[in-house]
Parts: sequence; C-alpha cells; structure tokens
Amino acid sequence: MDYHLIVVLHRITVSLFLLHYVWKGYLLLADKTEALSGYTAKTKVAEMVLSVGFLGTGIYLALFGPPLAAMQWVKIGMVFASIPLAVVGFKRGKKMLALLSILLLVGAYGLAEMNKAHNKKVNTTATAQDVYKEKCTRCHGDAGDAMISGAKNLKTTALGDEQLKSVIKNGVPNTQMAGYADLTDEQLNGLVAYVKSLKQ
Repeated sequence: MDYHLIVVLHRITVSLFLLHYVWKGYLLLADKTEALSGYTAKTKVAEMVLSVGFLGTGIYLALFGPPLAAMQWVKIGMVFASIPLAVVGFKRGKKMLALLSILLLVGAYGLAEMNKAHNKKVNTTATAQDVYKEKCTRCHGDAGDAMISGAKNLKTTALGDEQLKSVIKNGVPNTQMAGYADLTDEQLNGLVAYVKSLKQ
C-alpha cells in the first residue's frame, strides 16, 4: 500500500471528521435538538466511514511510518480519550462532555500541525550531525540505512554532492522526504559531507 496515499487519506478523513463534530457540537450547544437529531440520522453512515477511515489510516501510519515522537503519542491519547466522551456526550445530550471531546480533537489536530511545523524548522547554529539527528534519523536512522517510510539507504546512495544538496533543500515530490530550504549554505554543505561519511 502506498504510504503517501495513506497520509493524504488520513488528513482528509481527519479534517472531515473534525468539521462534522464541530457542526454537531454547534447544534448541541445551540439547543437545536431536532436539527441535531436529523443531522445525526442523515450522517450516521458517513460518520462511521469517517471514523473507520481516520482511525484505520492513523493506525497504519503509526505502525508503518517513522517512529512516533512524544507529542504524537499525546495526540493519539487525546483522540482516543475524545471517542467515549463524544459517544456519551452526543447520545445523552451532555453538552460539557461533547464540548470536551471536540476540544480534545481540535487539540490533537493542533498538535499534529505544530509537529509538522517543528519538523520544518532548522536550528541555524546546529552542526551537520545535529541537523542530521534532528531531521533525518526518523526515516534514515543513525547509520543512514534504516529505510523507514521508503527512505533511501544513505550508505549506498550514488547521488553526487549537487544532487544531495538538491534533495535536502527541495525534498522529493510524492515522498516523505521534506525539503529544508531554510538551511544555510554552510549547514547544507556540512550535511552533504556528513551524509557522504555514512557511506560504506
């Protein structure tokens, strides 16, 4: 199965599920009981599909993606905590429980976005090895040969200096390899030298 397709499907199902629950939350908090009942009845199957979609793709990404950071474990905990709260909150009309479940989902979504932003930032004073450890080890591993999430084996790469610079700076389309355009020339050259030092 294409890992990157699963990433896209996960983002879509999470976004739709969150919008769905925000709307249900609005109807519940605004005391629009009949509208909520009608909306719930009409979207029951769609909600089940979205639930299975976002949980299934999330589990797949956790199992077959890069190792999870601490913030991602917190996000997963928030999602699983929101599920029983949402079930009880919406079925029994408990506004505080429903609101808490929505806040947990929004918080989990926010943590995911913060984690993406954090992974893009580069410390401008970091050494090449520091940059490698911070940005590359999740997929390439410490030795460069982990090959997680389709990452290339850096120990056997045939790319030259300029090609490596291009990949590091611009990333690789349709892969997990993000570009780090904010690296200084010094860091980029250092990182290329460090990657080359991993070769057998």
